[in-house]
Amino acid sequence: MTETTQDLQDPIKVMVVDDHPMWRDAVARDLAESGFEVVATAGDGDQAVRRAKAAAPDVLVLDLNLPGKPGVQVCKEVVAANPALRVLVLSASGEHADVLEAVKSGATGYLLKSASTGELQDAVRRTAVGDPVFTPGLAGLVLGEYRRLASEPGPAPDTDEPKAPRLTDRETEVLRLVAKGLSYKQIAERLVISHRTVQNHVQNTLGKLQLHNRVELVRYAIERGLDDE
Repeated sequence: MTETTQDLQDPIKVMVVDDHPMWRDAVARDLAESGFEVVATAGDGDQAVRRAKAAAPDVLVLDLNLPGKPGVQVCKEVVAANPALRVLVLSASGEHADVLEAVKSGATGYLLKSASTGELQDAVRRTAVGDPVFTPGLAGLVLGEYRRLASEPGPAPDTDEPKAPRLTDRETEVLRLVAKGLSYKQIAERLVISHRTVQNHVQNTLGKLQLHNRVELVRYAIERGLDDE
């Protein structure tokens, strides 16, 4: 109980990256006023990578169109340096190619700049706990891409490679629902367990399978037909 209470009291640490100062400052101010701890901001890609490593935010709110280093590259680098960091893309572009590239680069969610302040706040909160957050209409696109990736032939299996670690029944059950595109909150409600328990199962599964993010996890599950069960 104490741990949960403390978790609720600790503000989510956020960093805002955008090359437009007025927009960047407005987003940072709105988030700070609603209880988030804005630990850093940045206006270009190189600055974003440096400051993200120094400030260690929980959530990076990231624009894709940045000078110096594009947002997708920033996403790759900061997630590689800190796999626990969640990236929420906040972009003016709703182009499918941009959305898919962002997700492949490690972004947890993708929100259009037309979103309301309330929608952004909710998206940051959900992103912080690992839920995939997408502007309506984009979630199906991303799940479709997961399925397409899973249908592509992978590398030839290594006969000397050890067998995949065995997942518990509950981990497999959670993995199956992740593959179907359910959020952590929906999975928790479906299985009548806590949101934190779902997170723990996902993290344990990622560790056992030596995977790095939800994209790889969903691909693994779909390759094994878990989304059809």
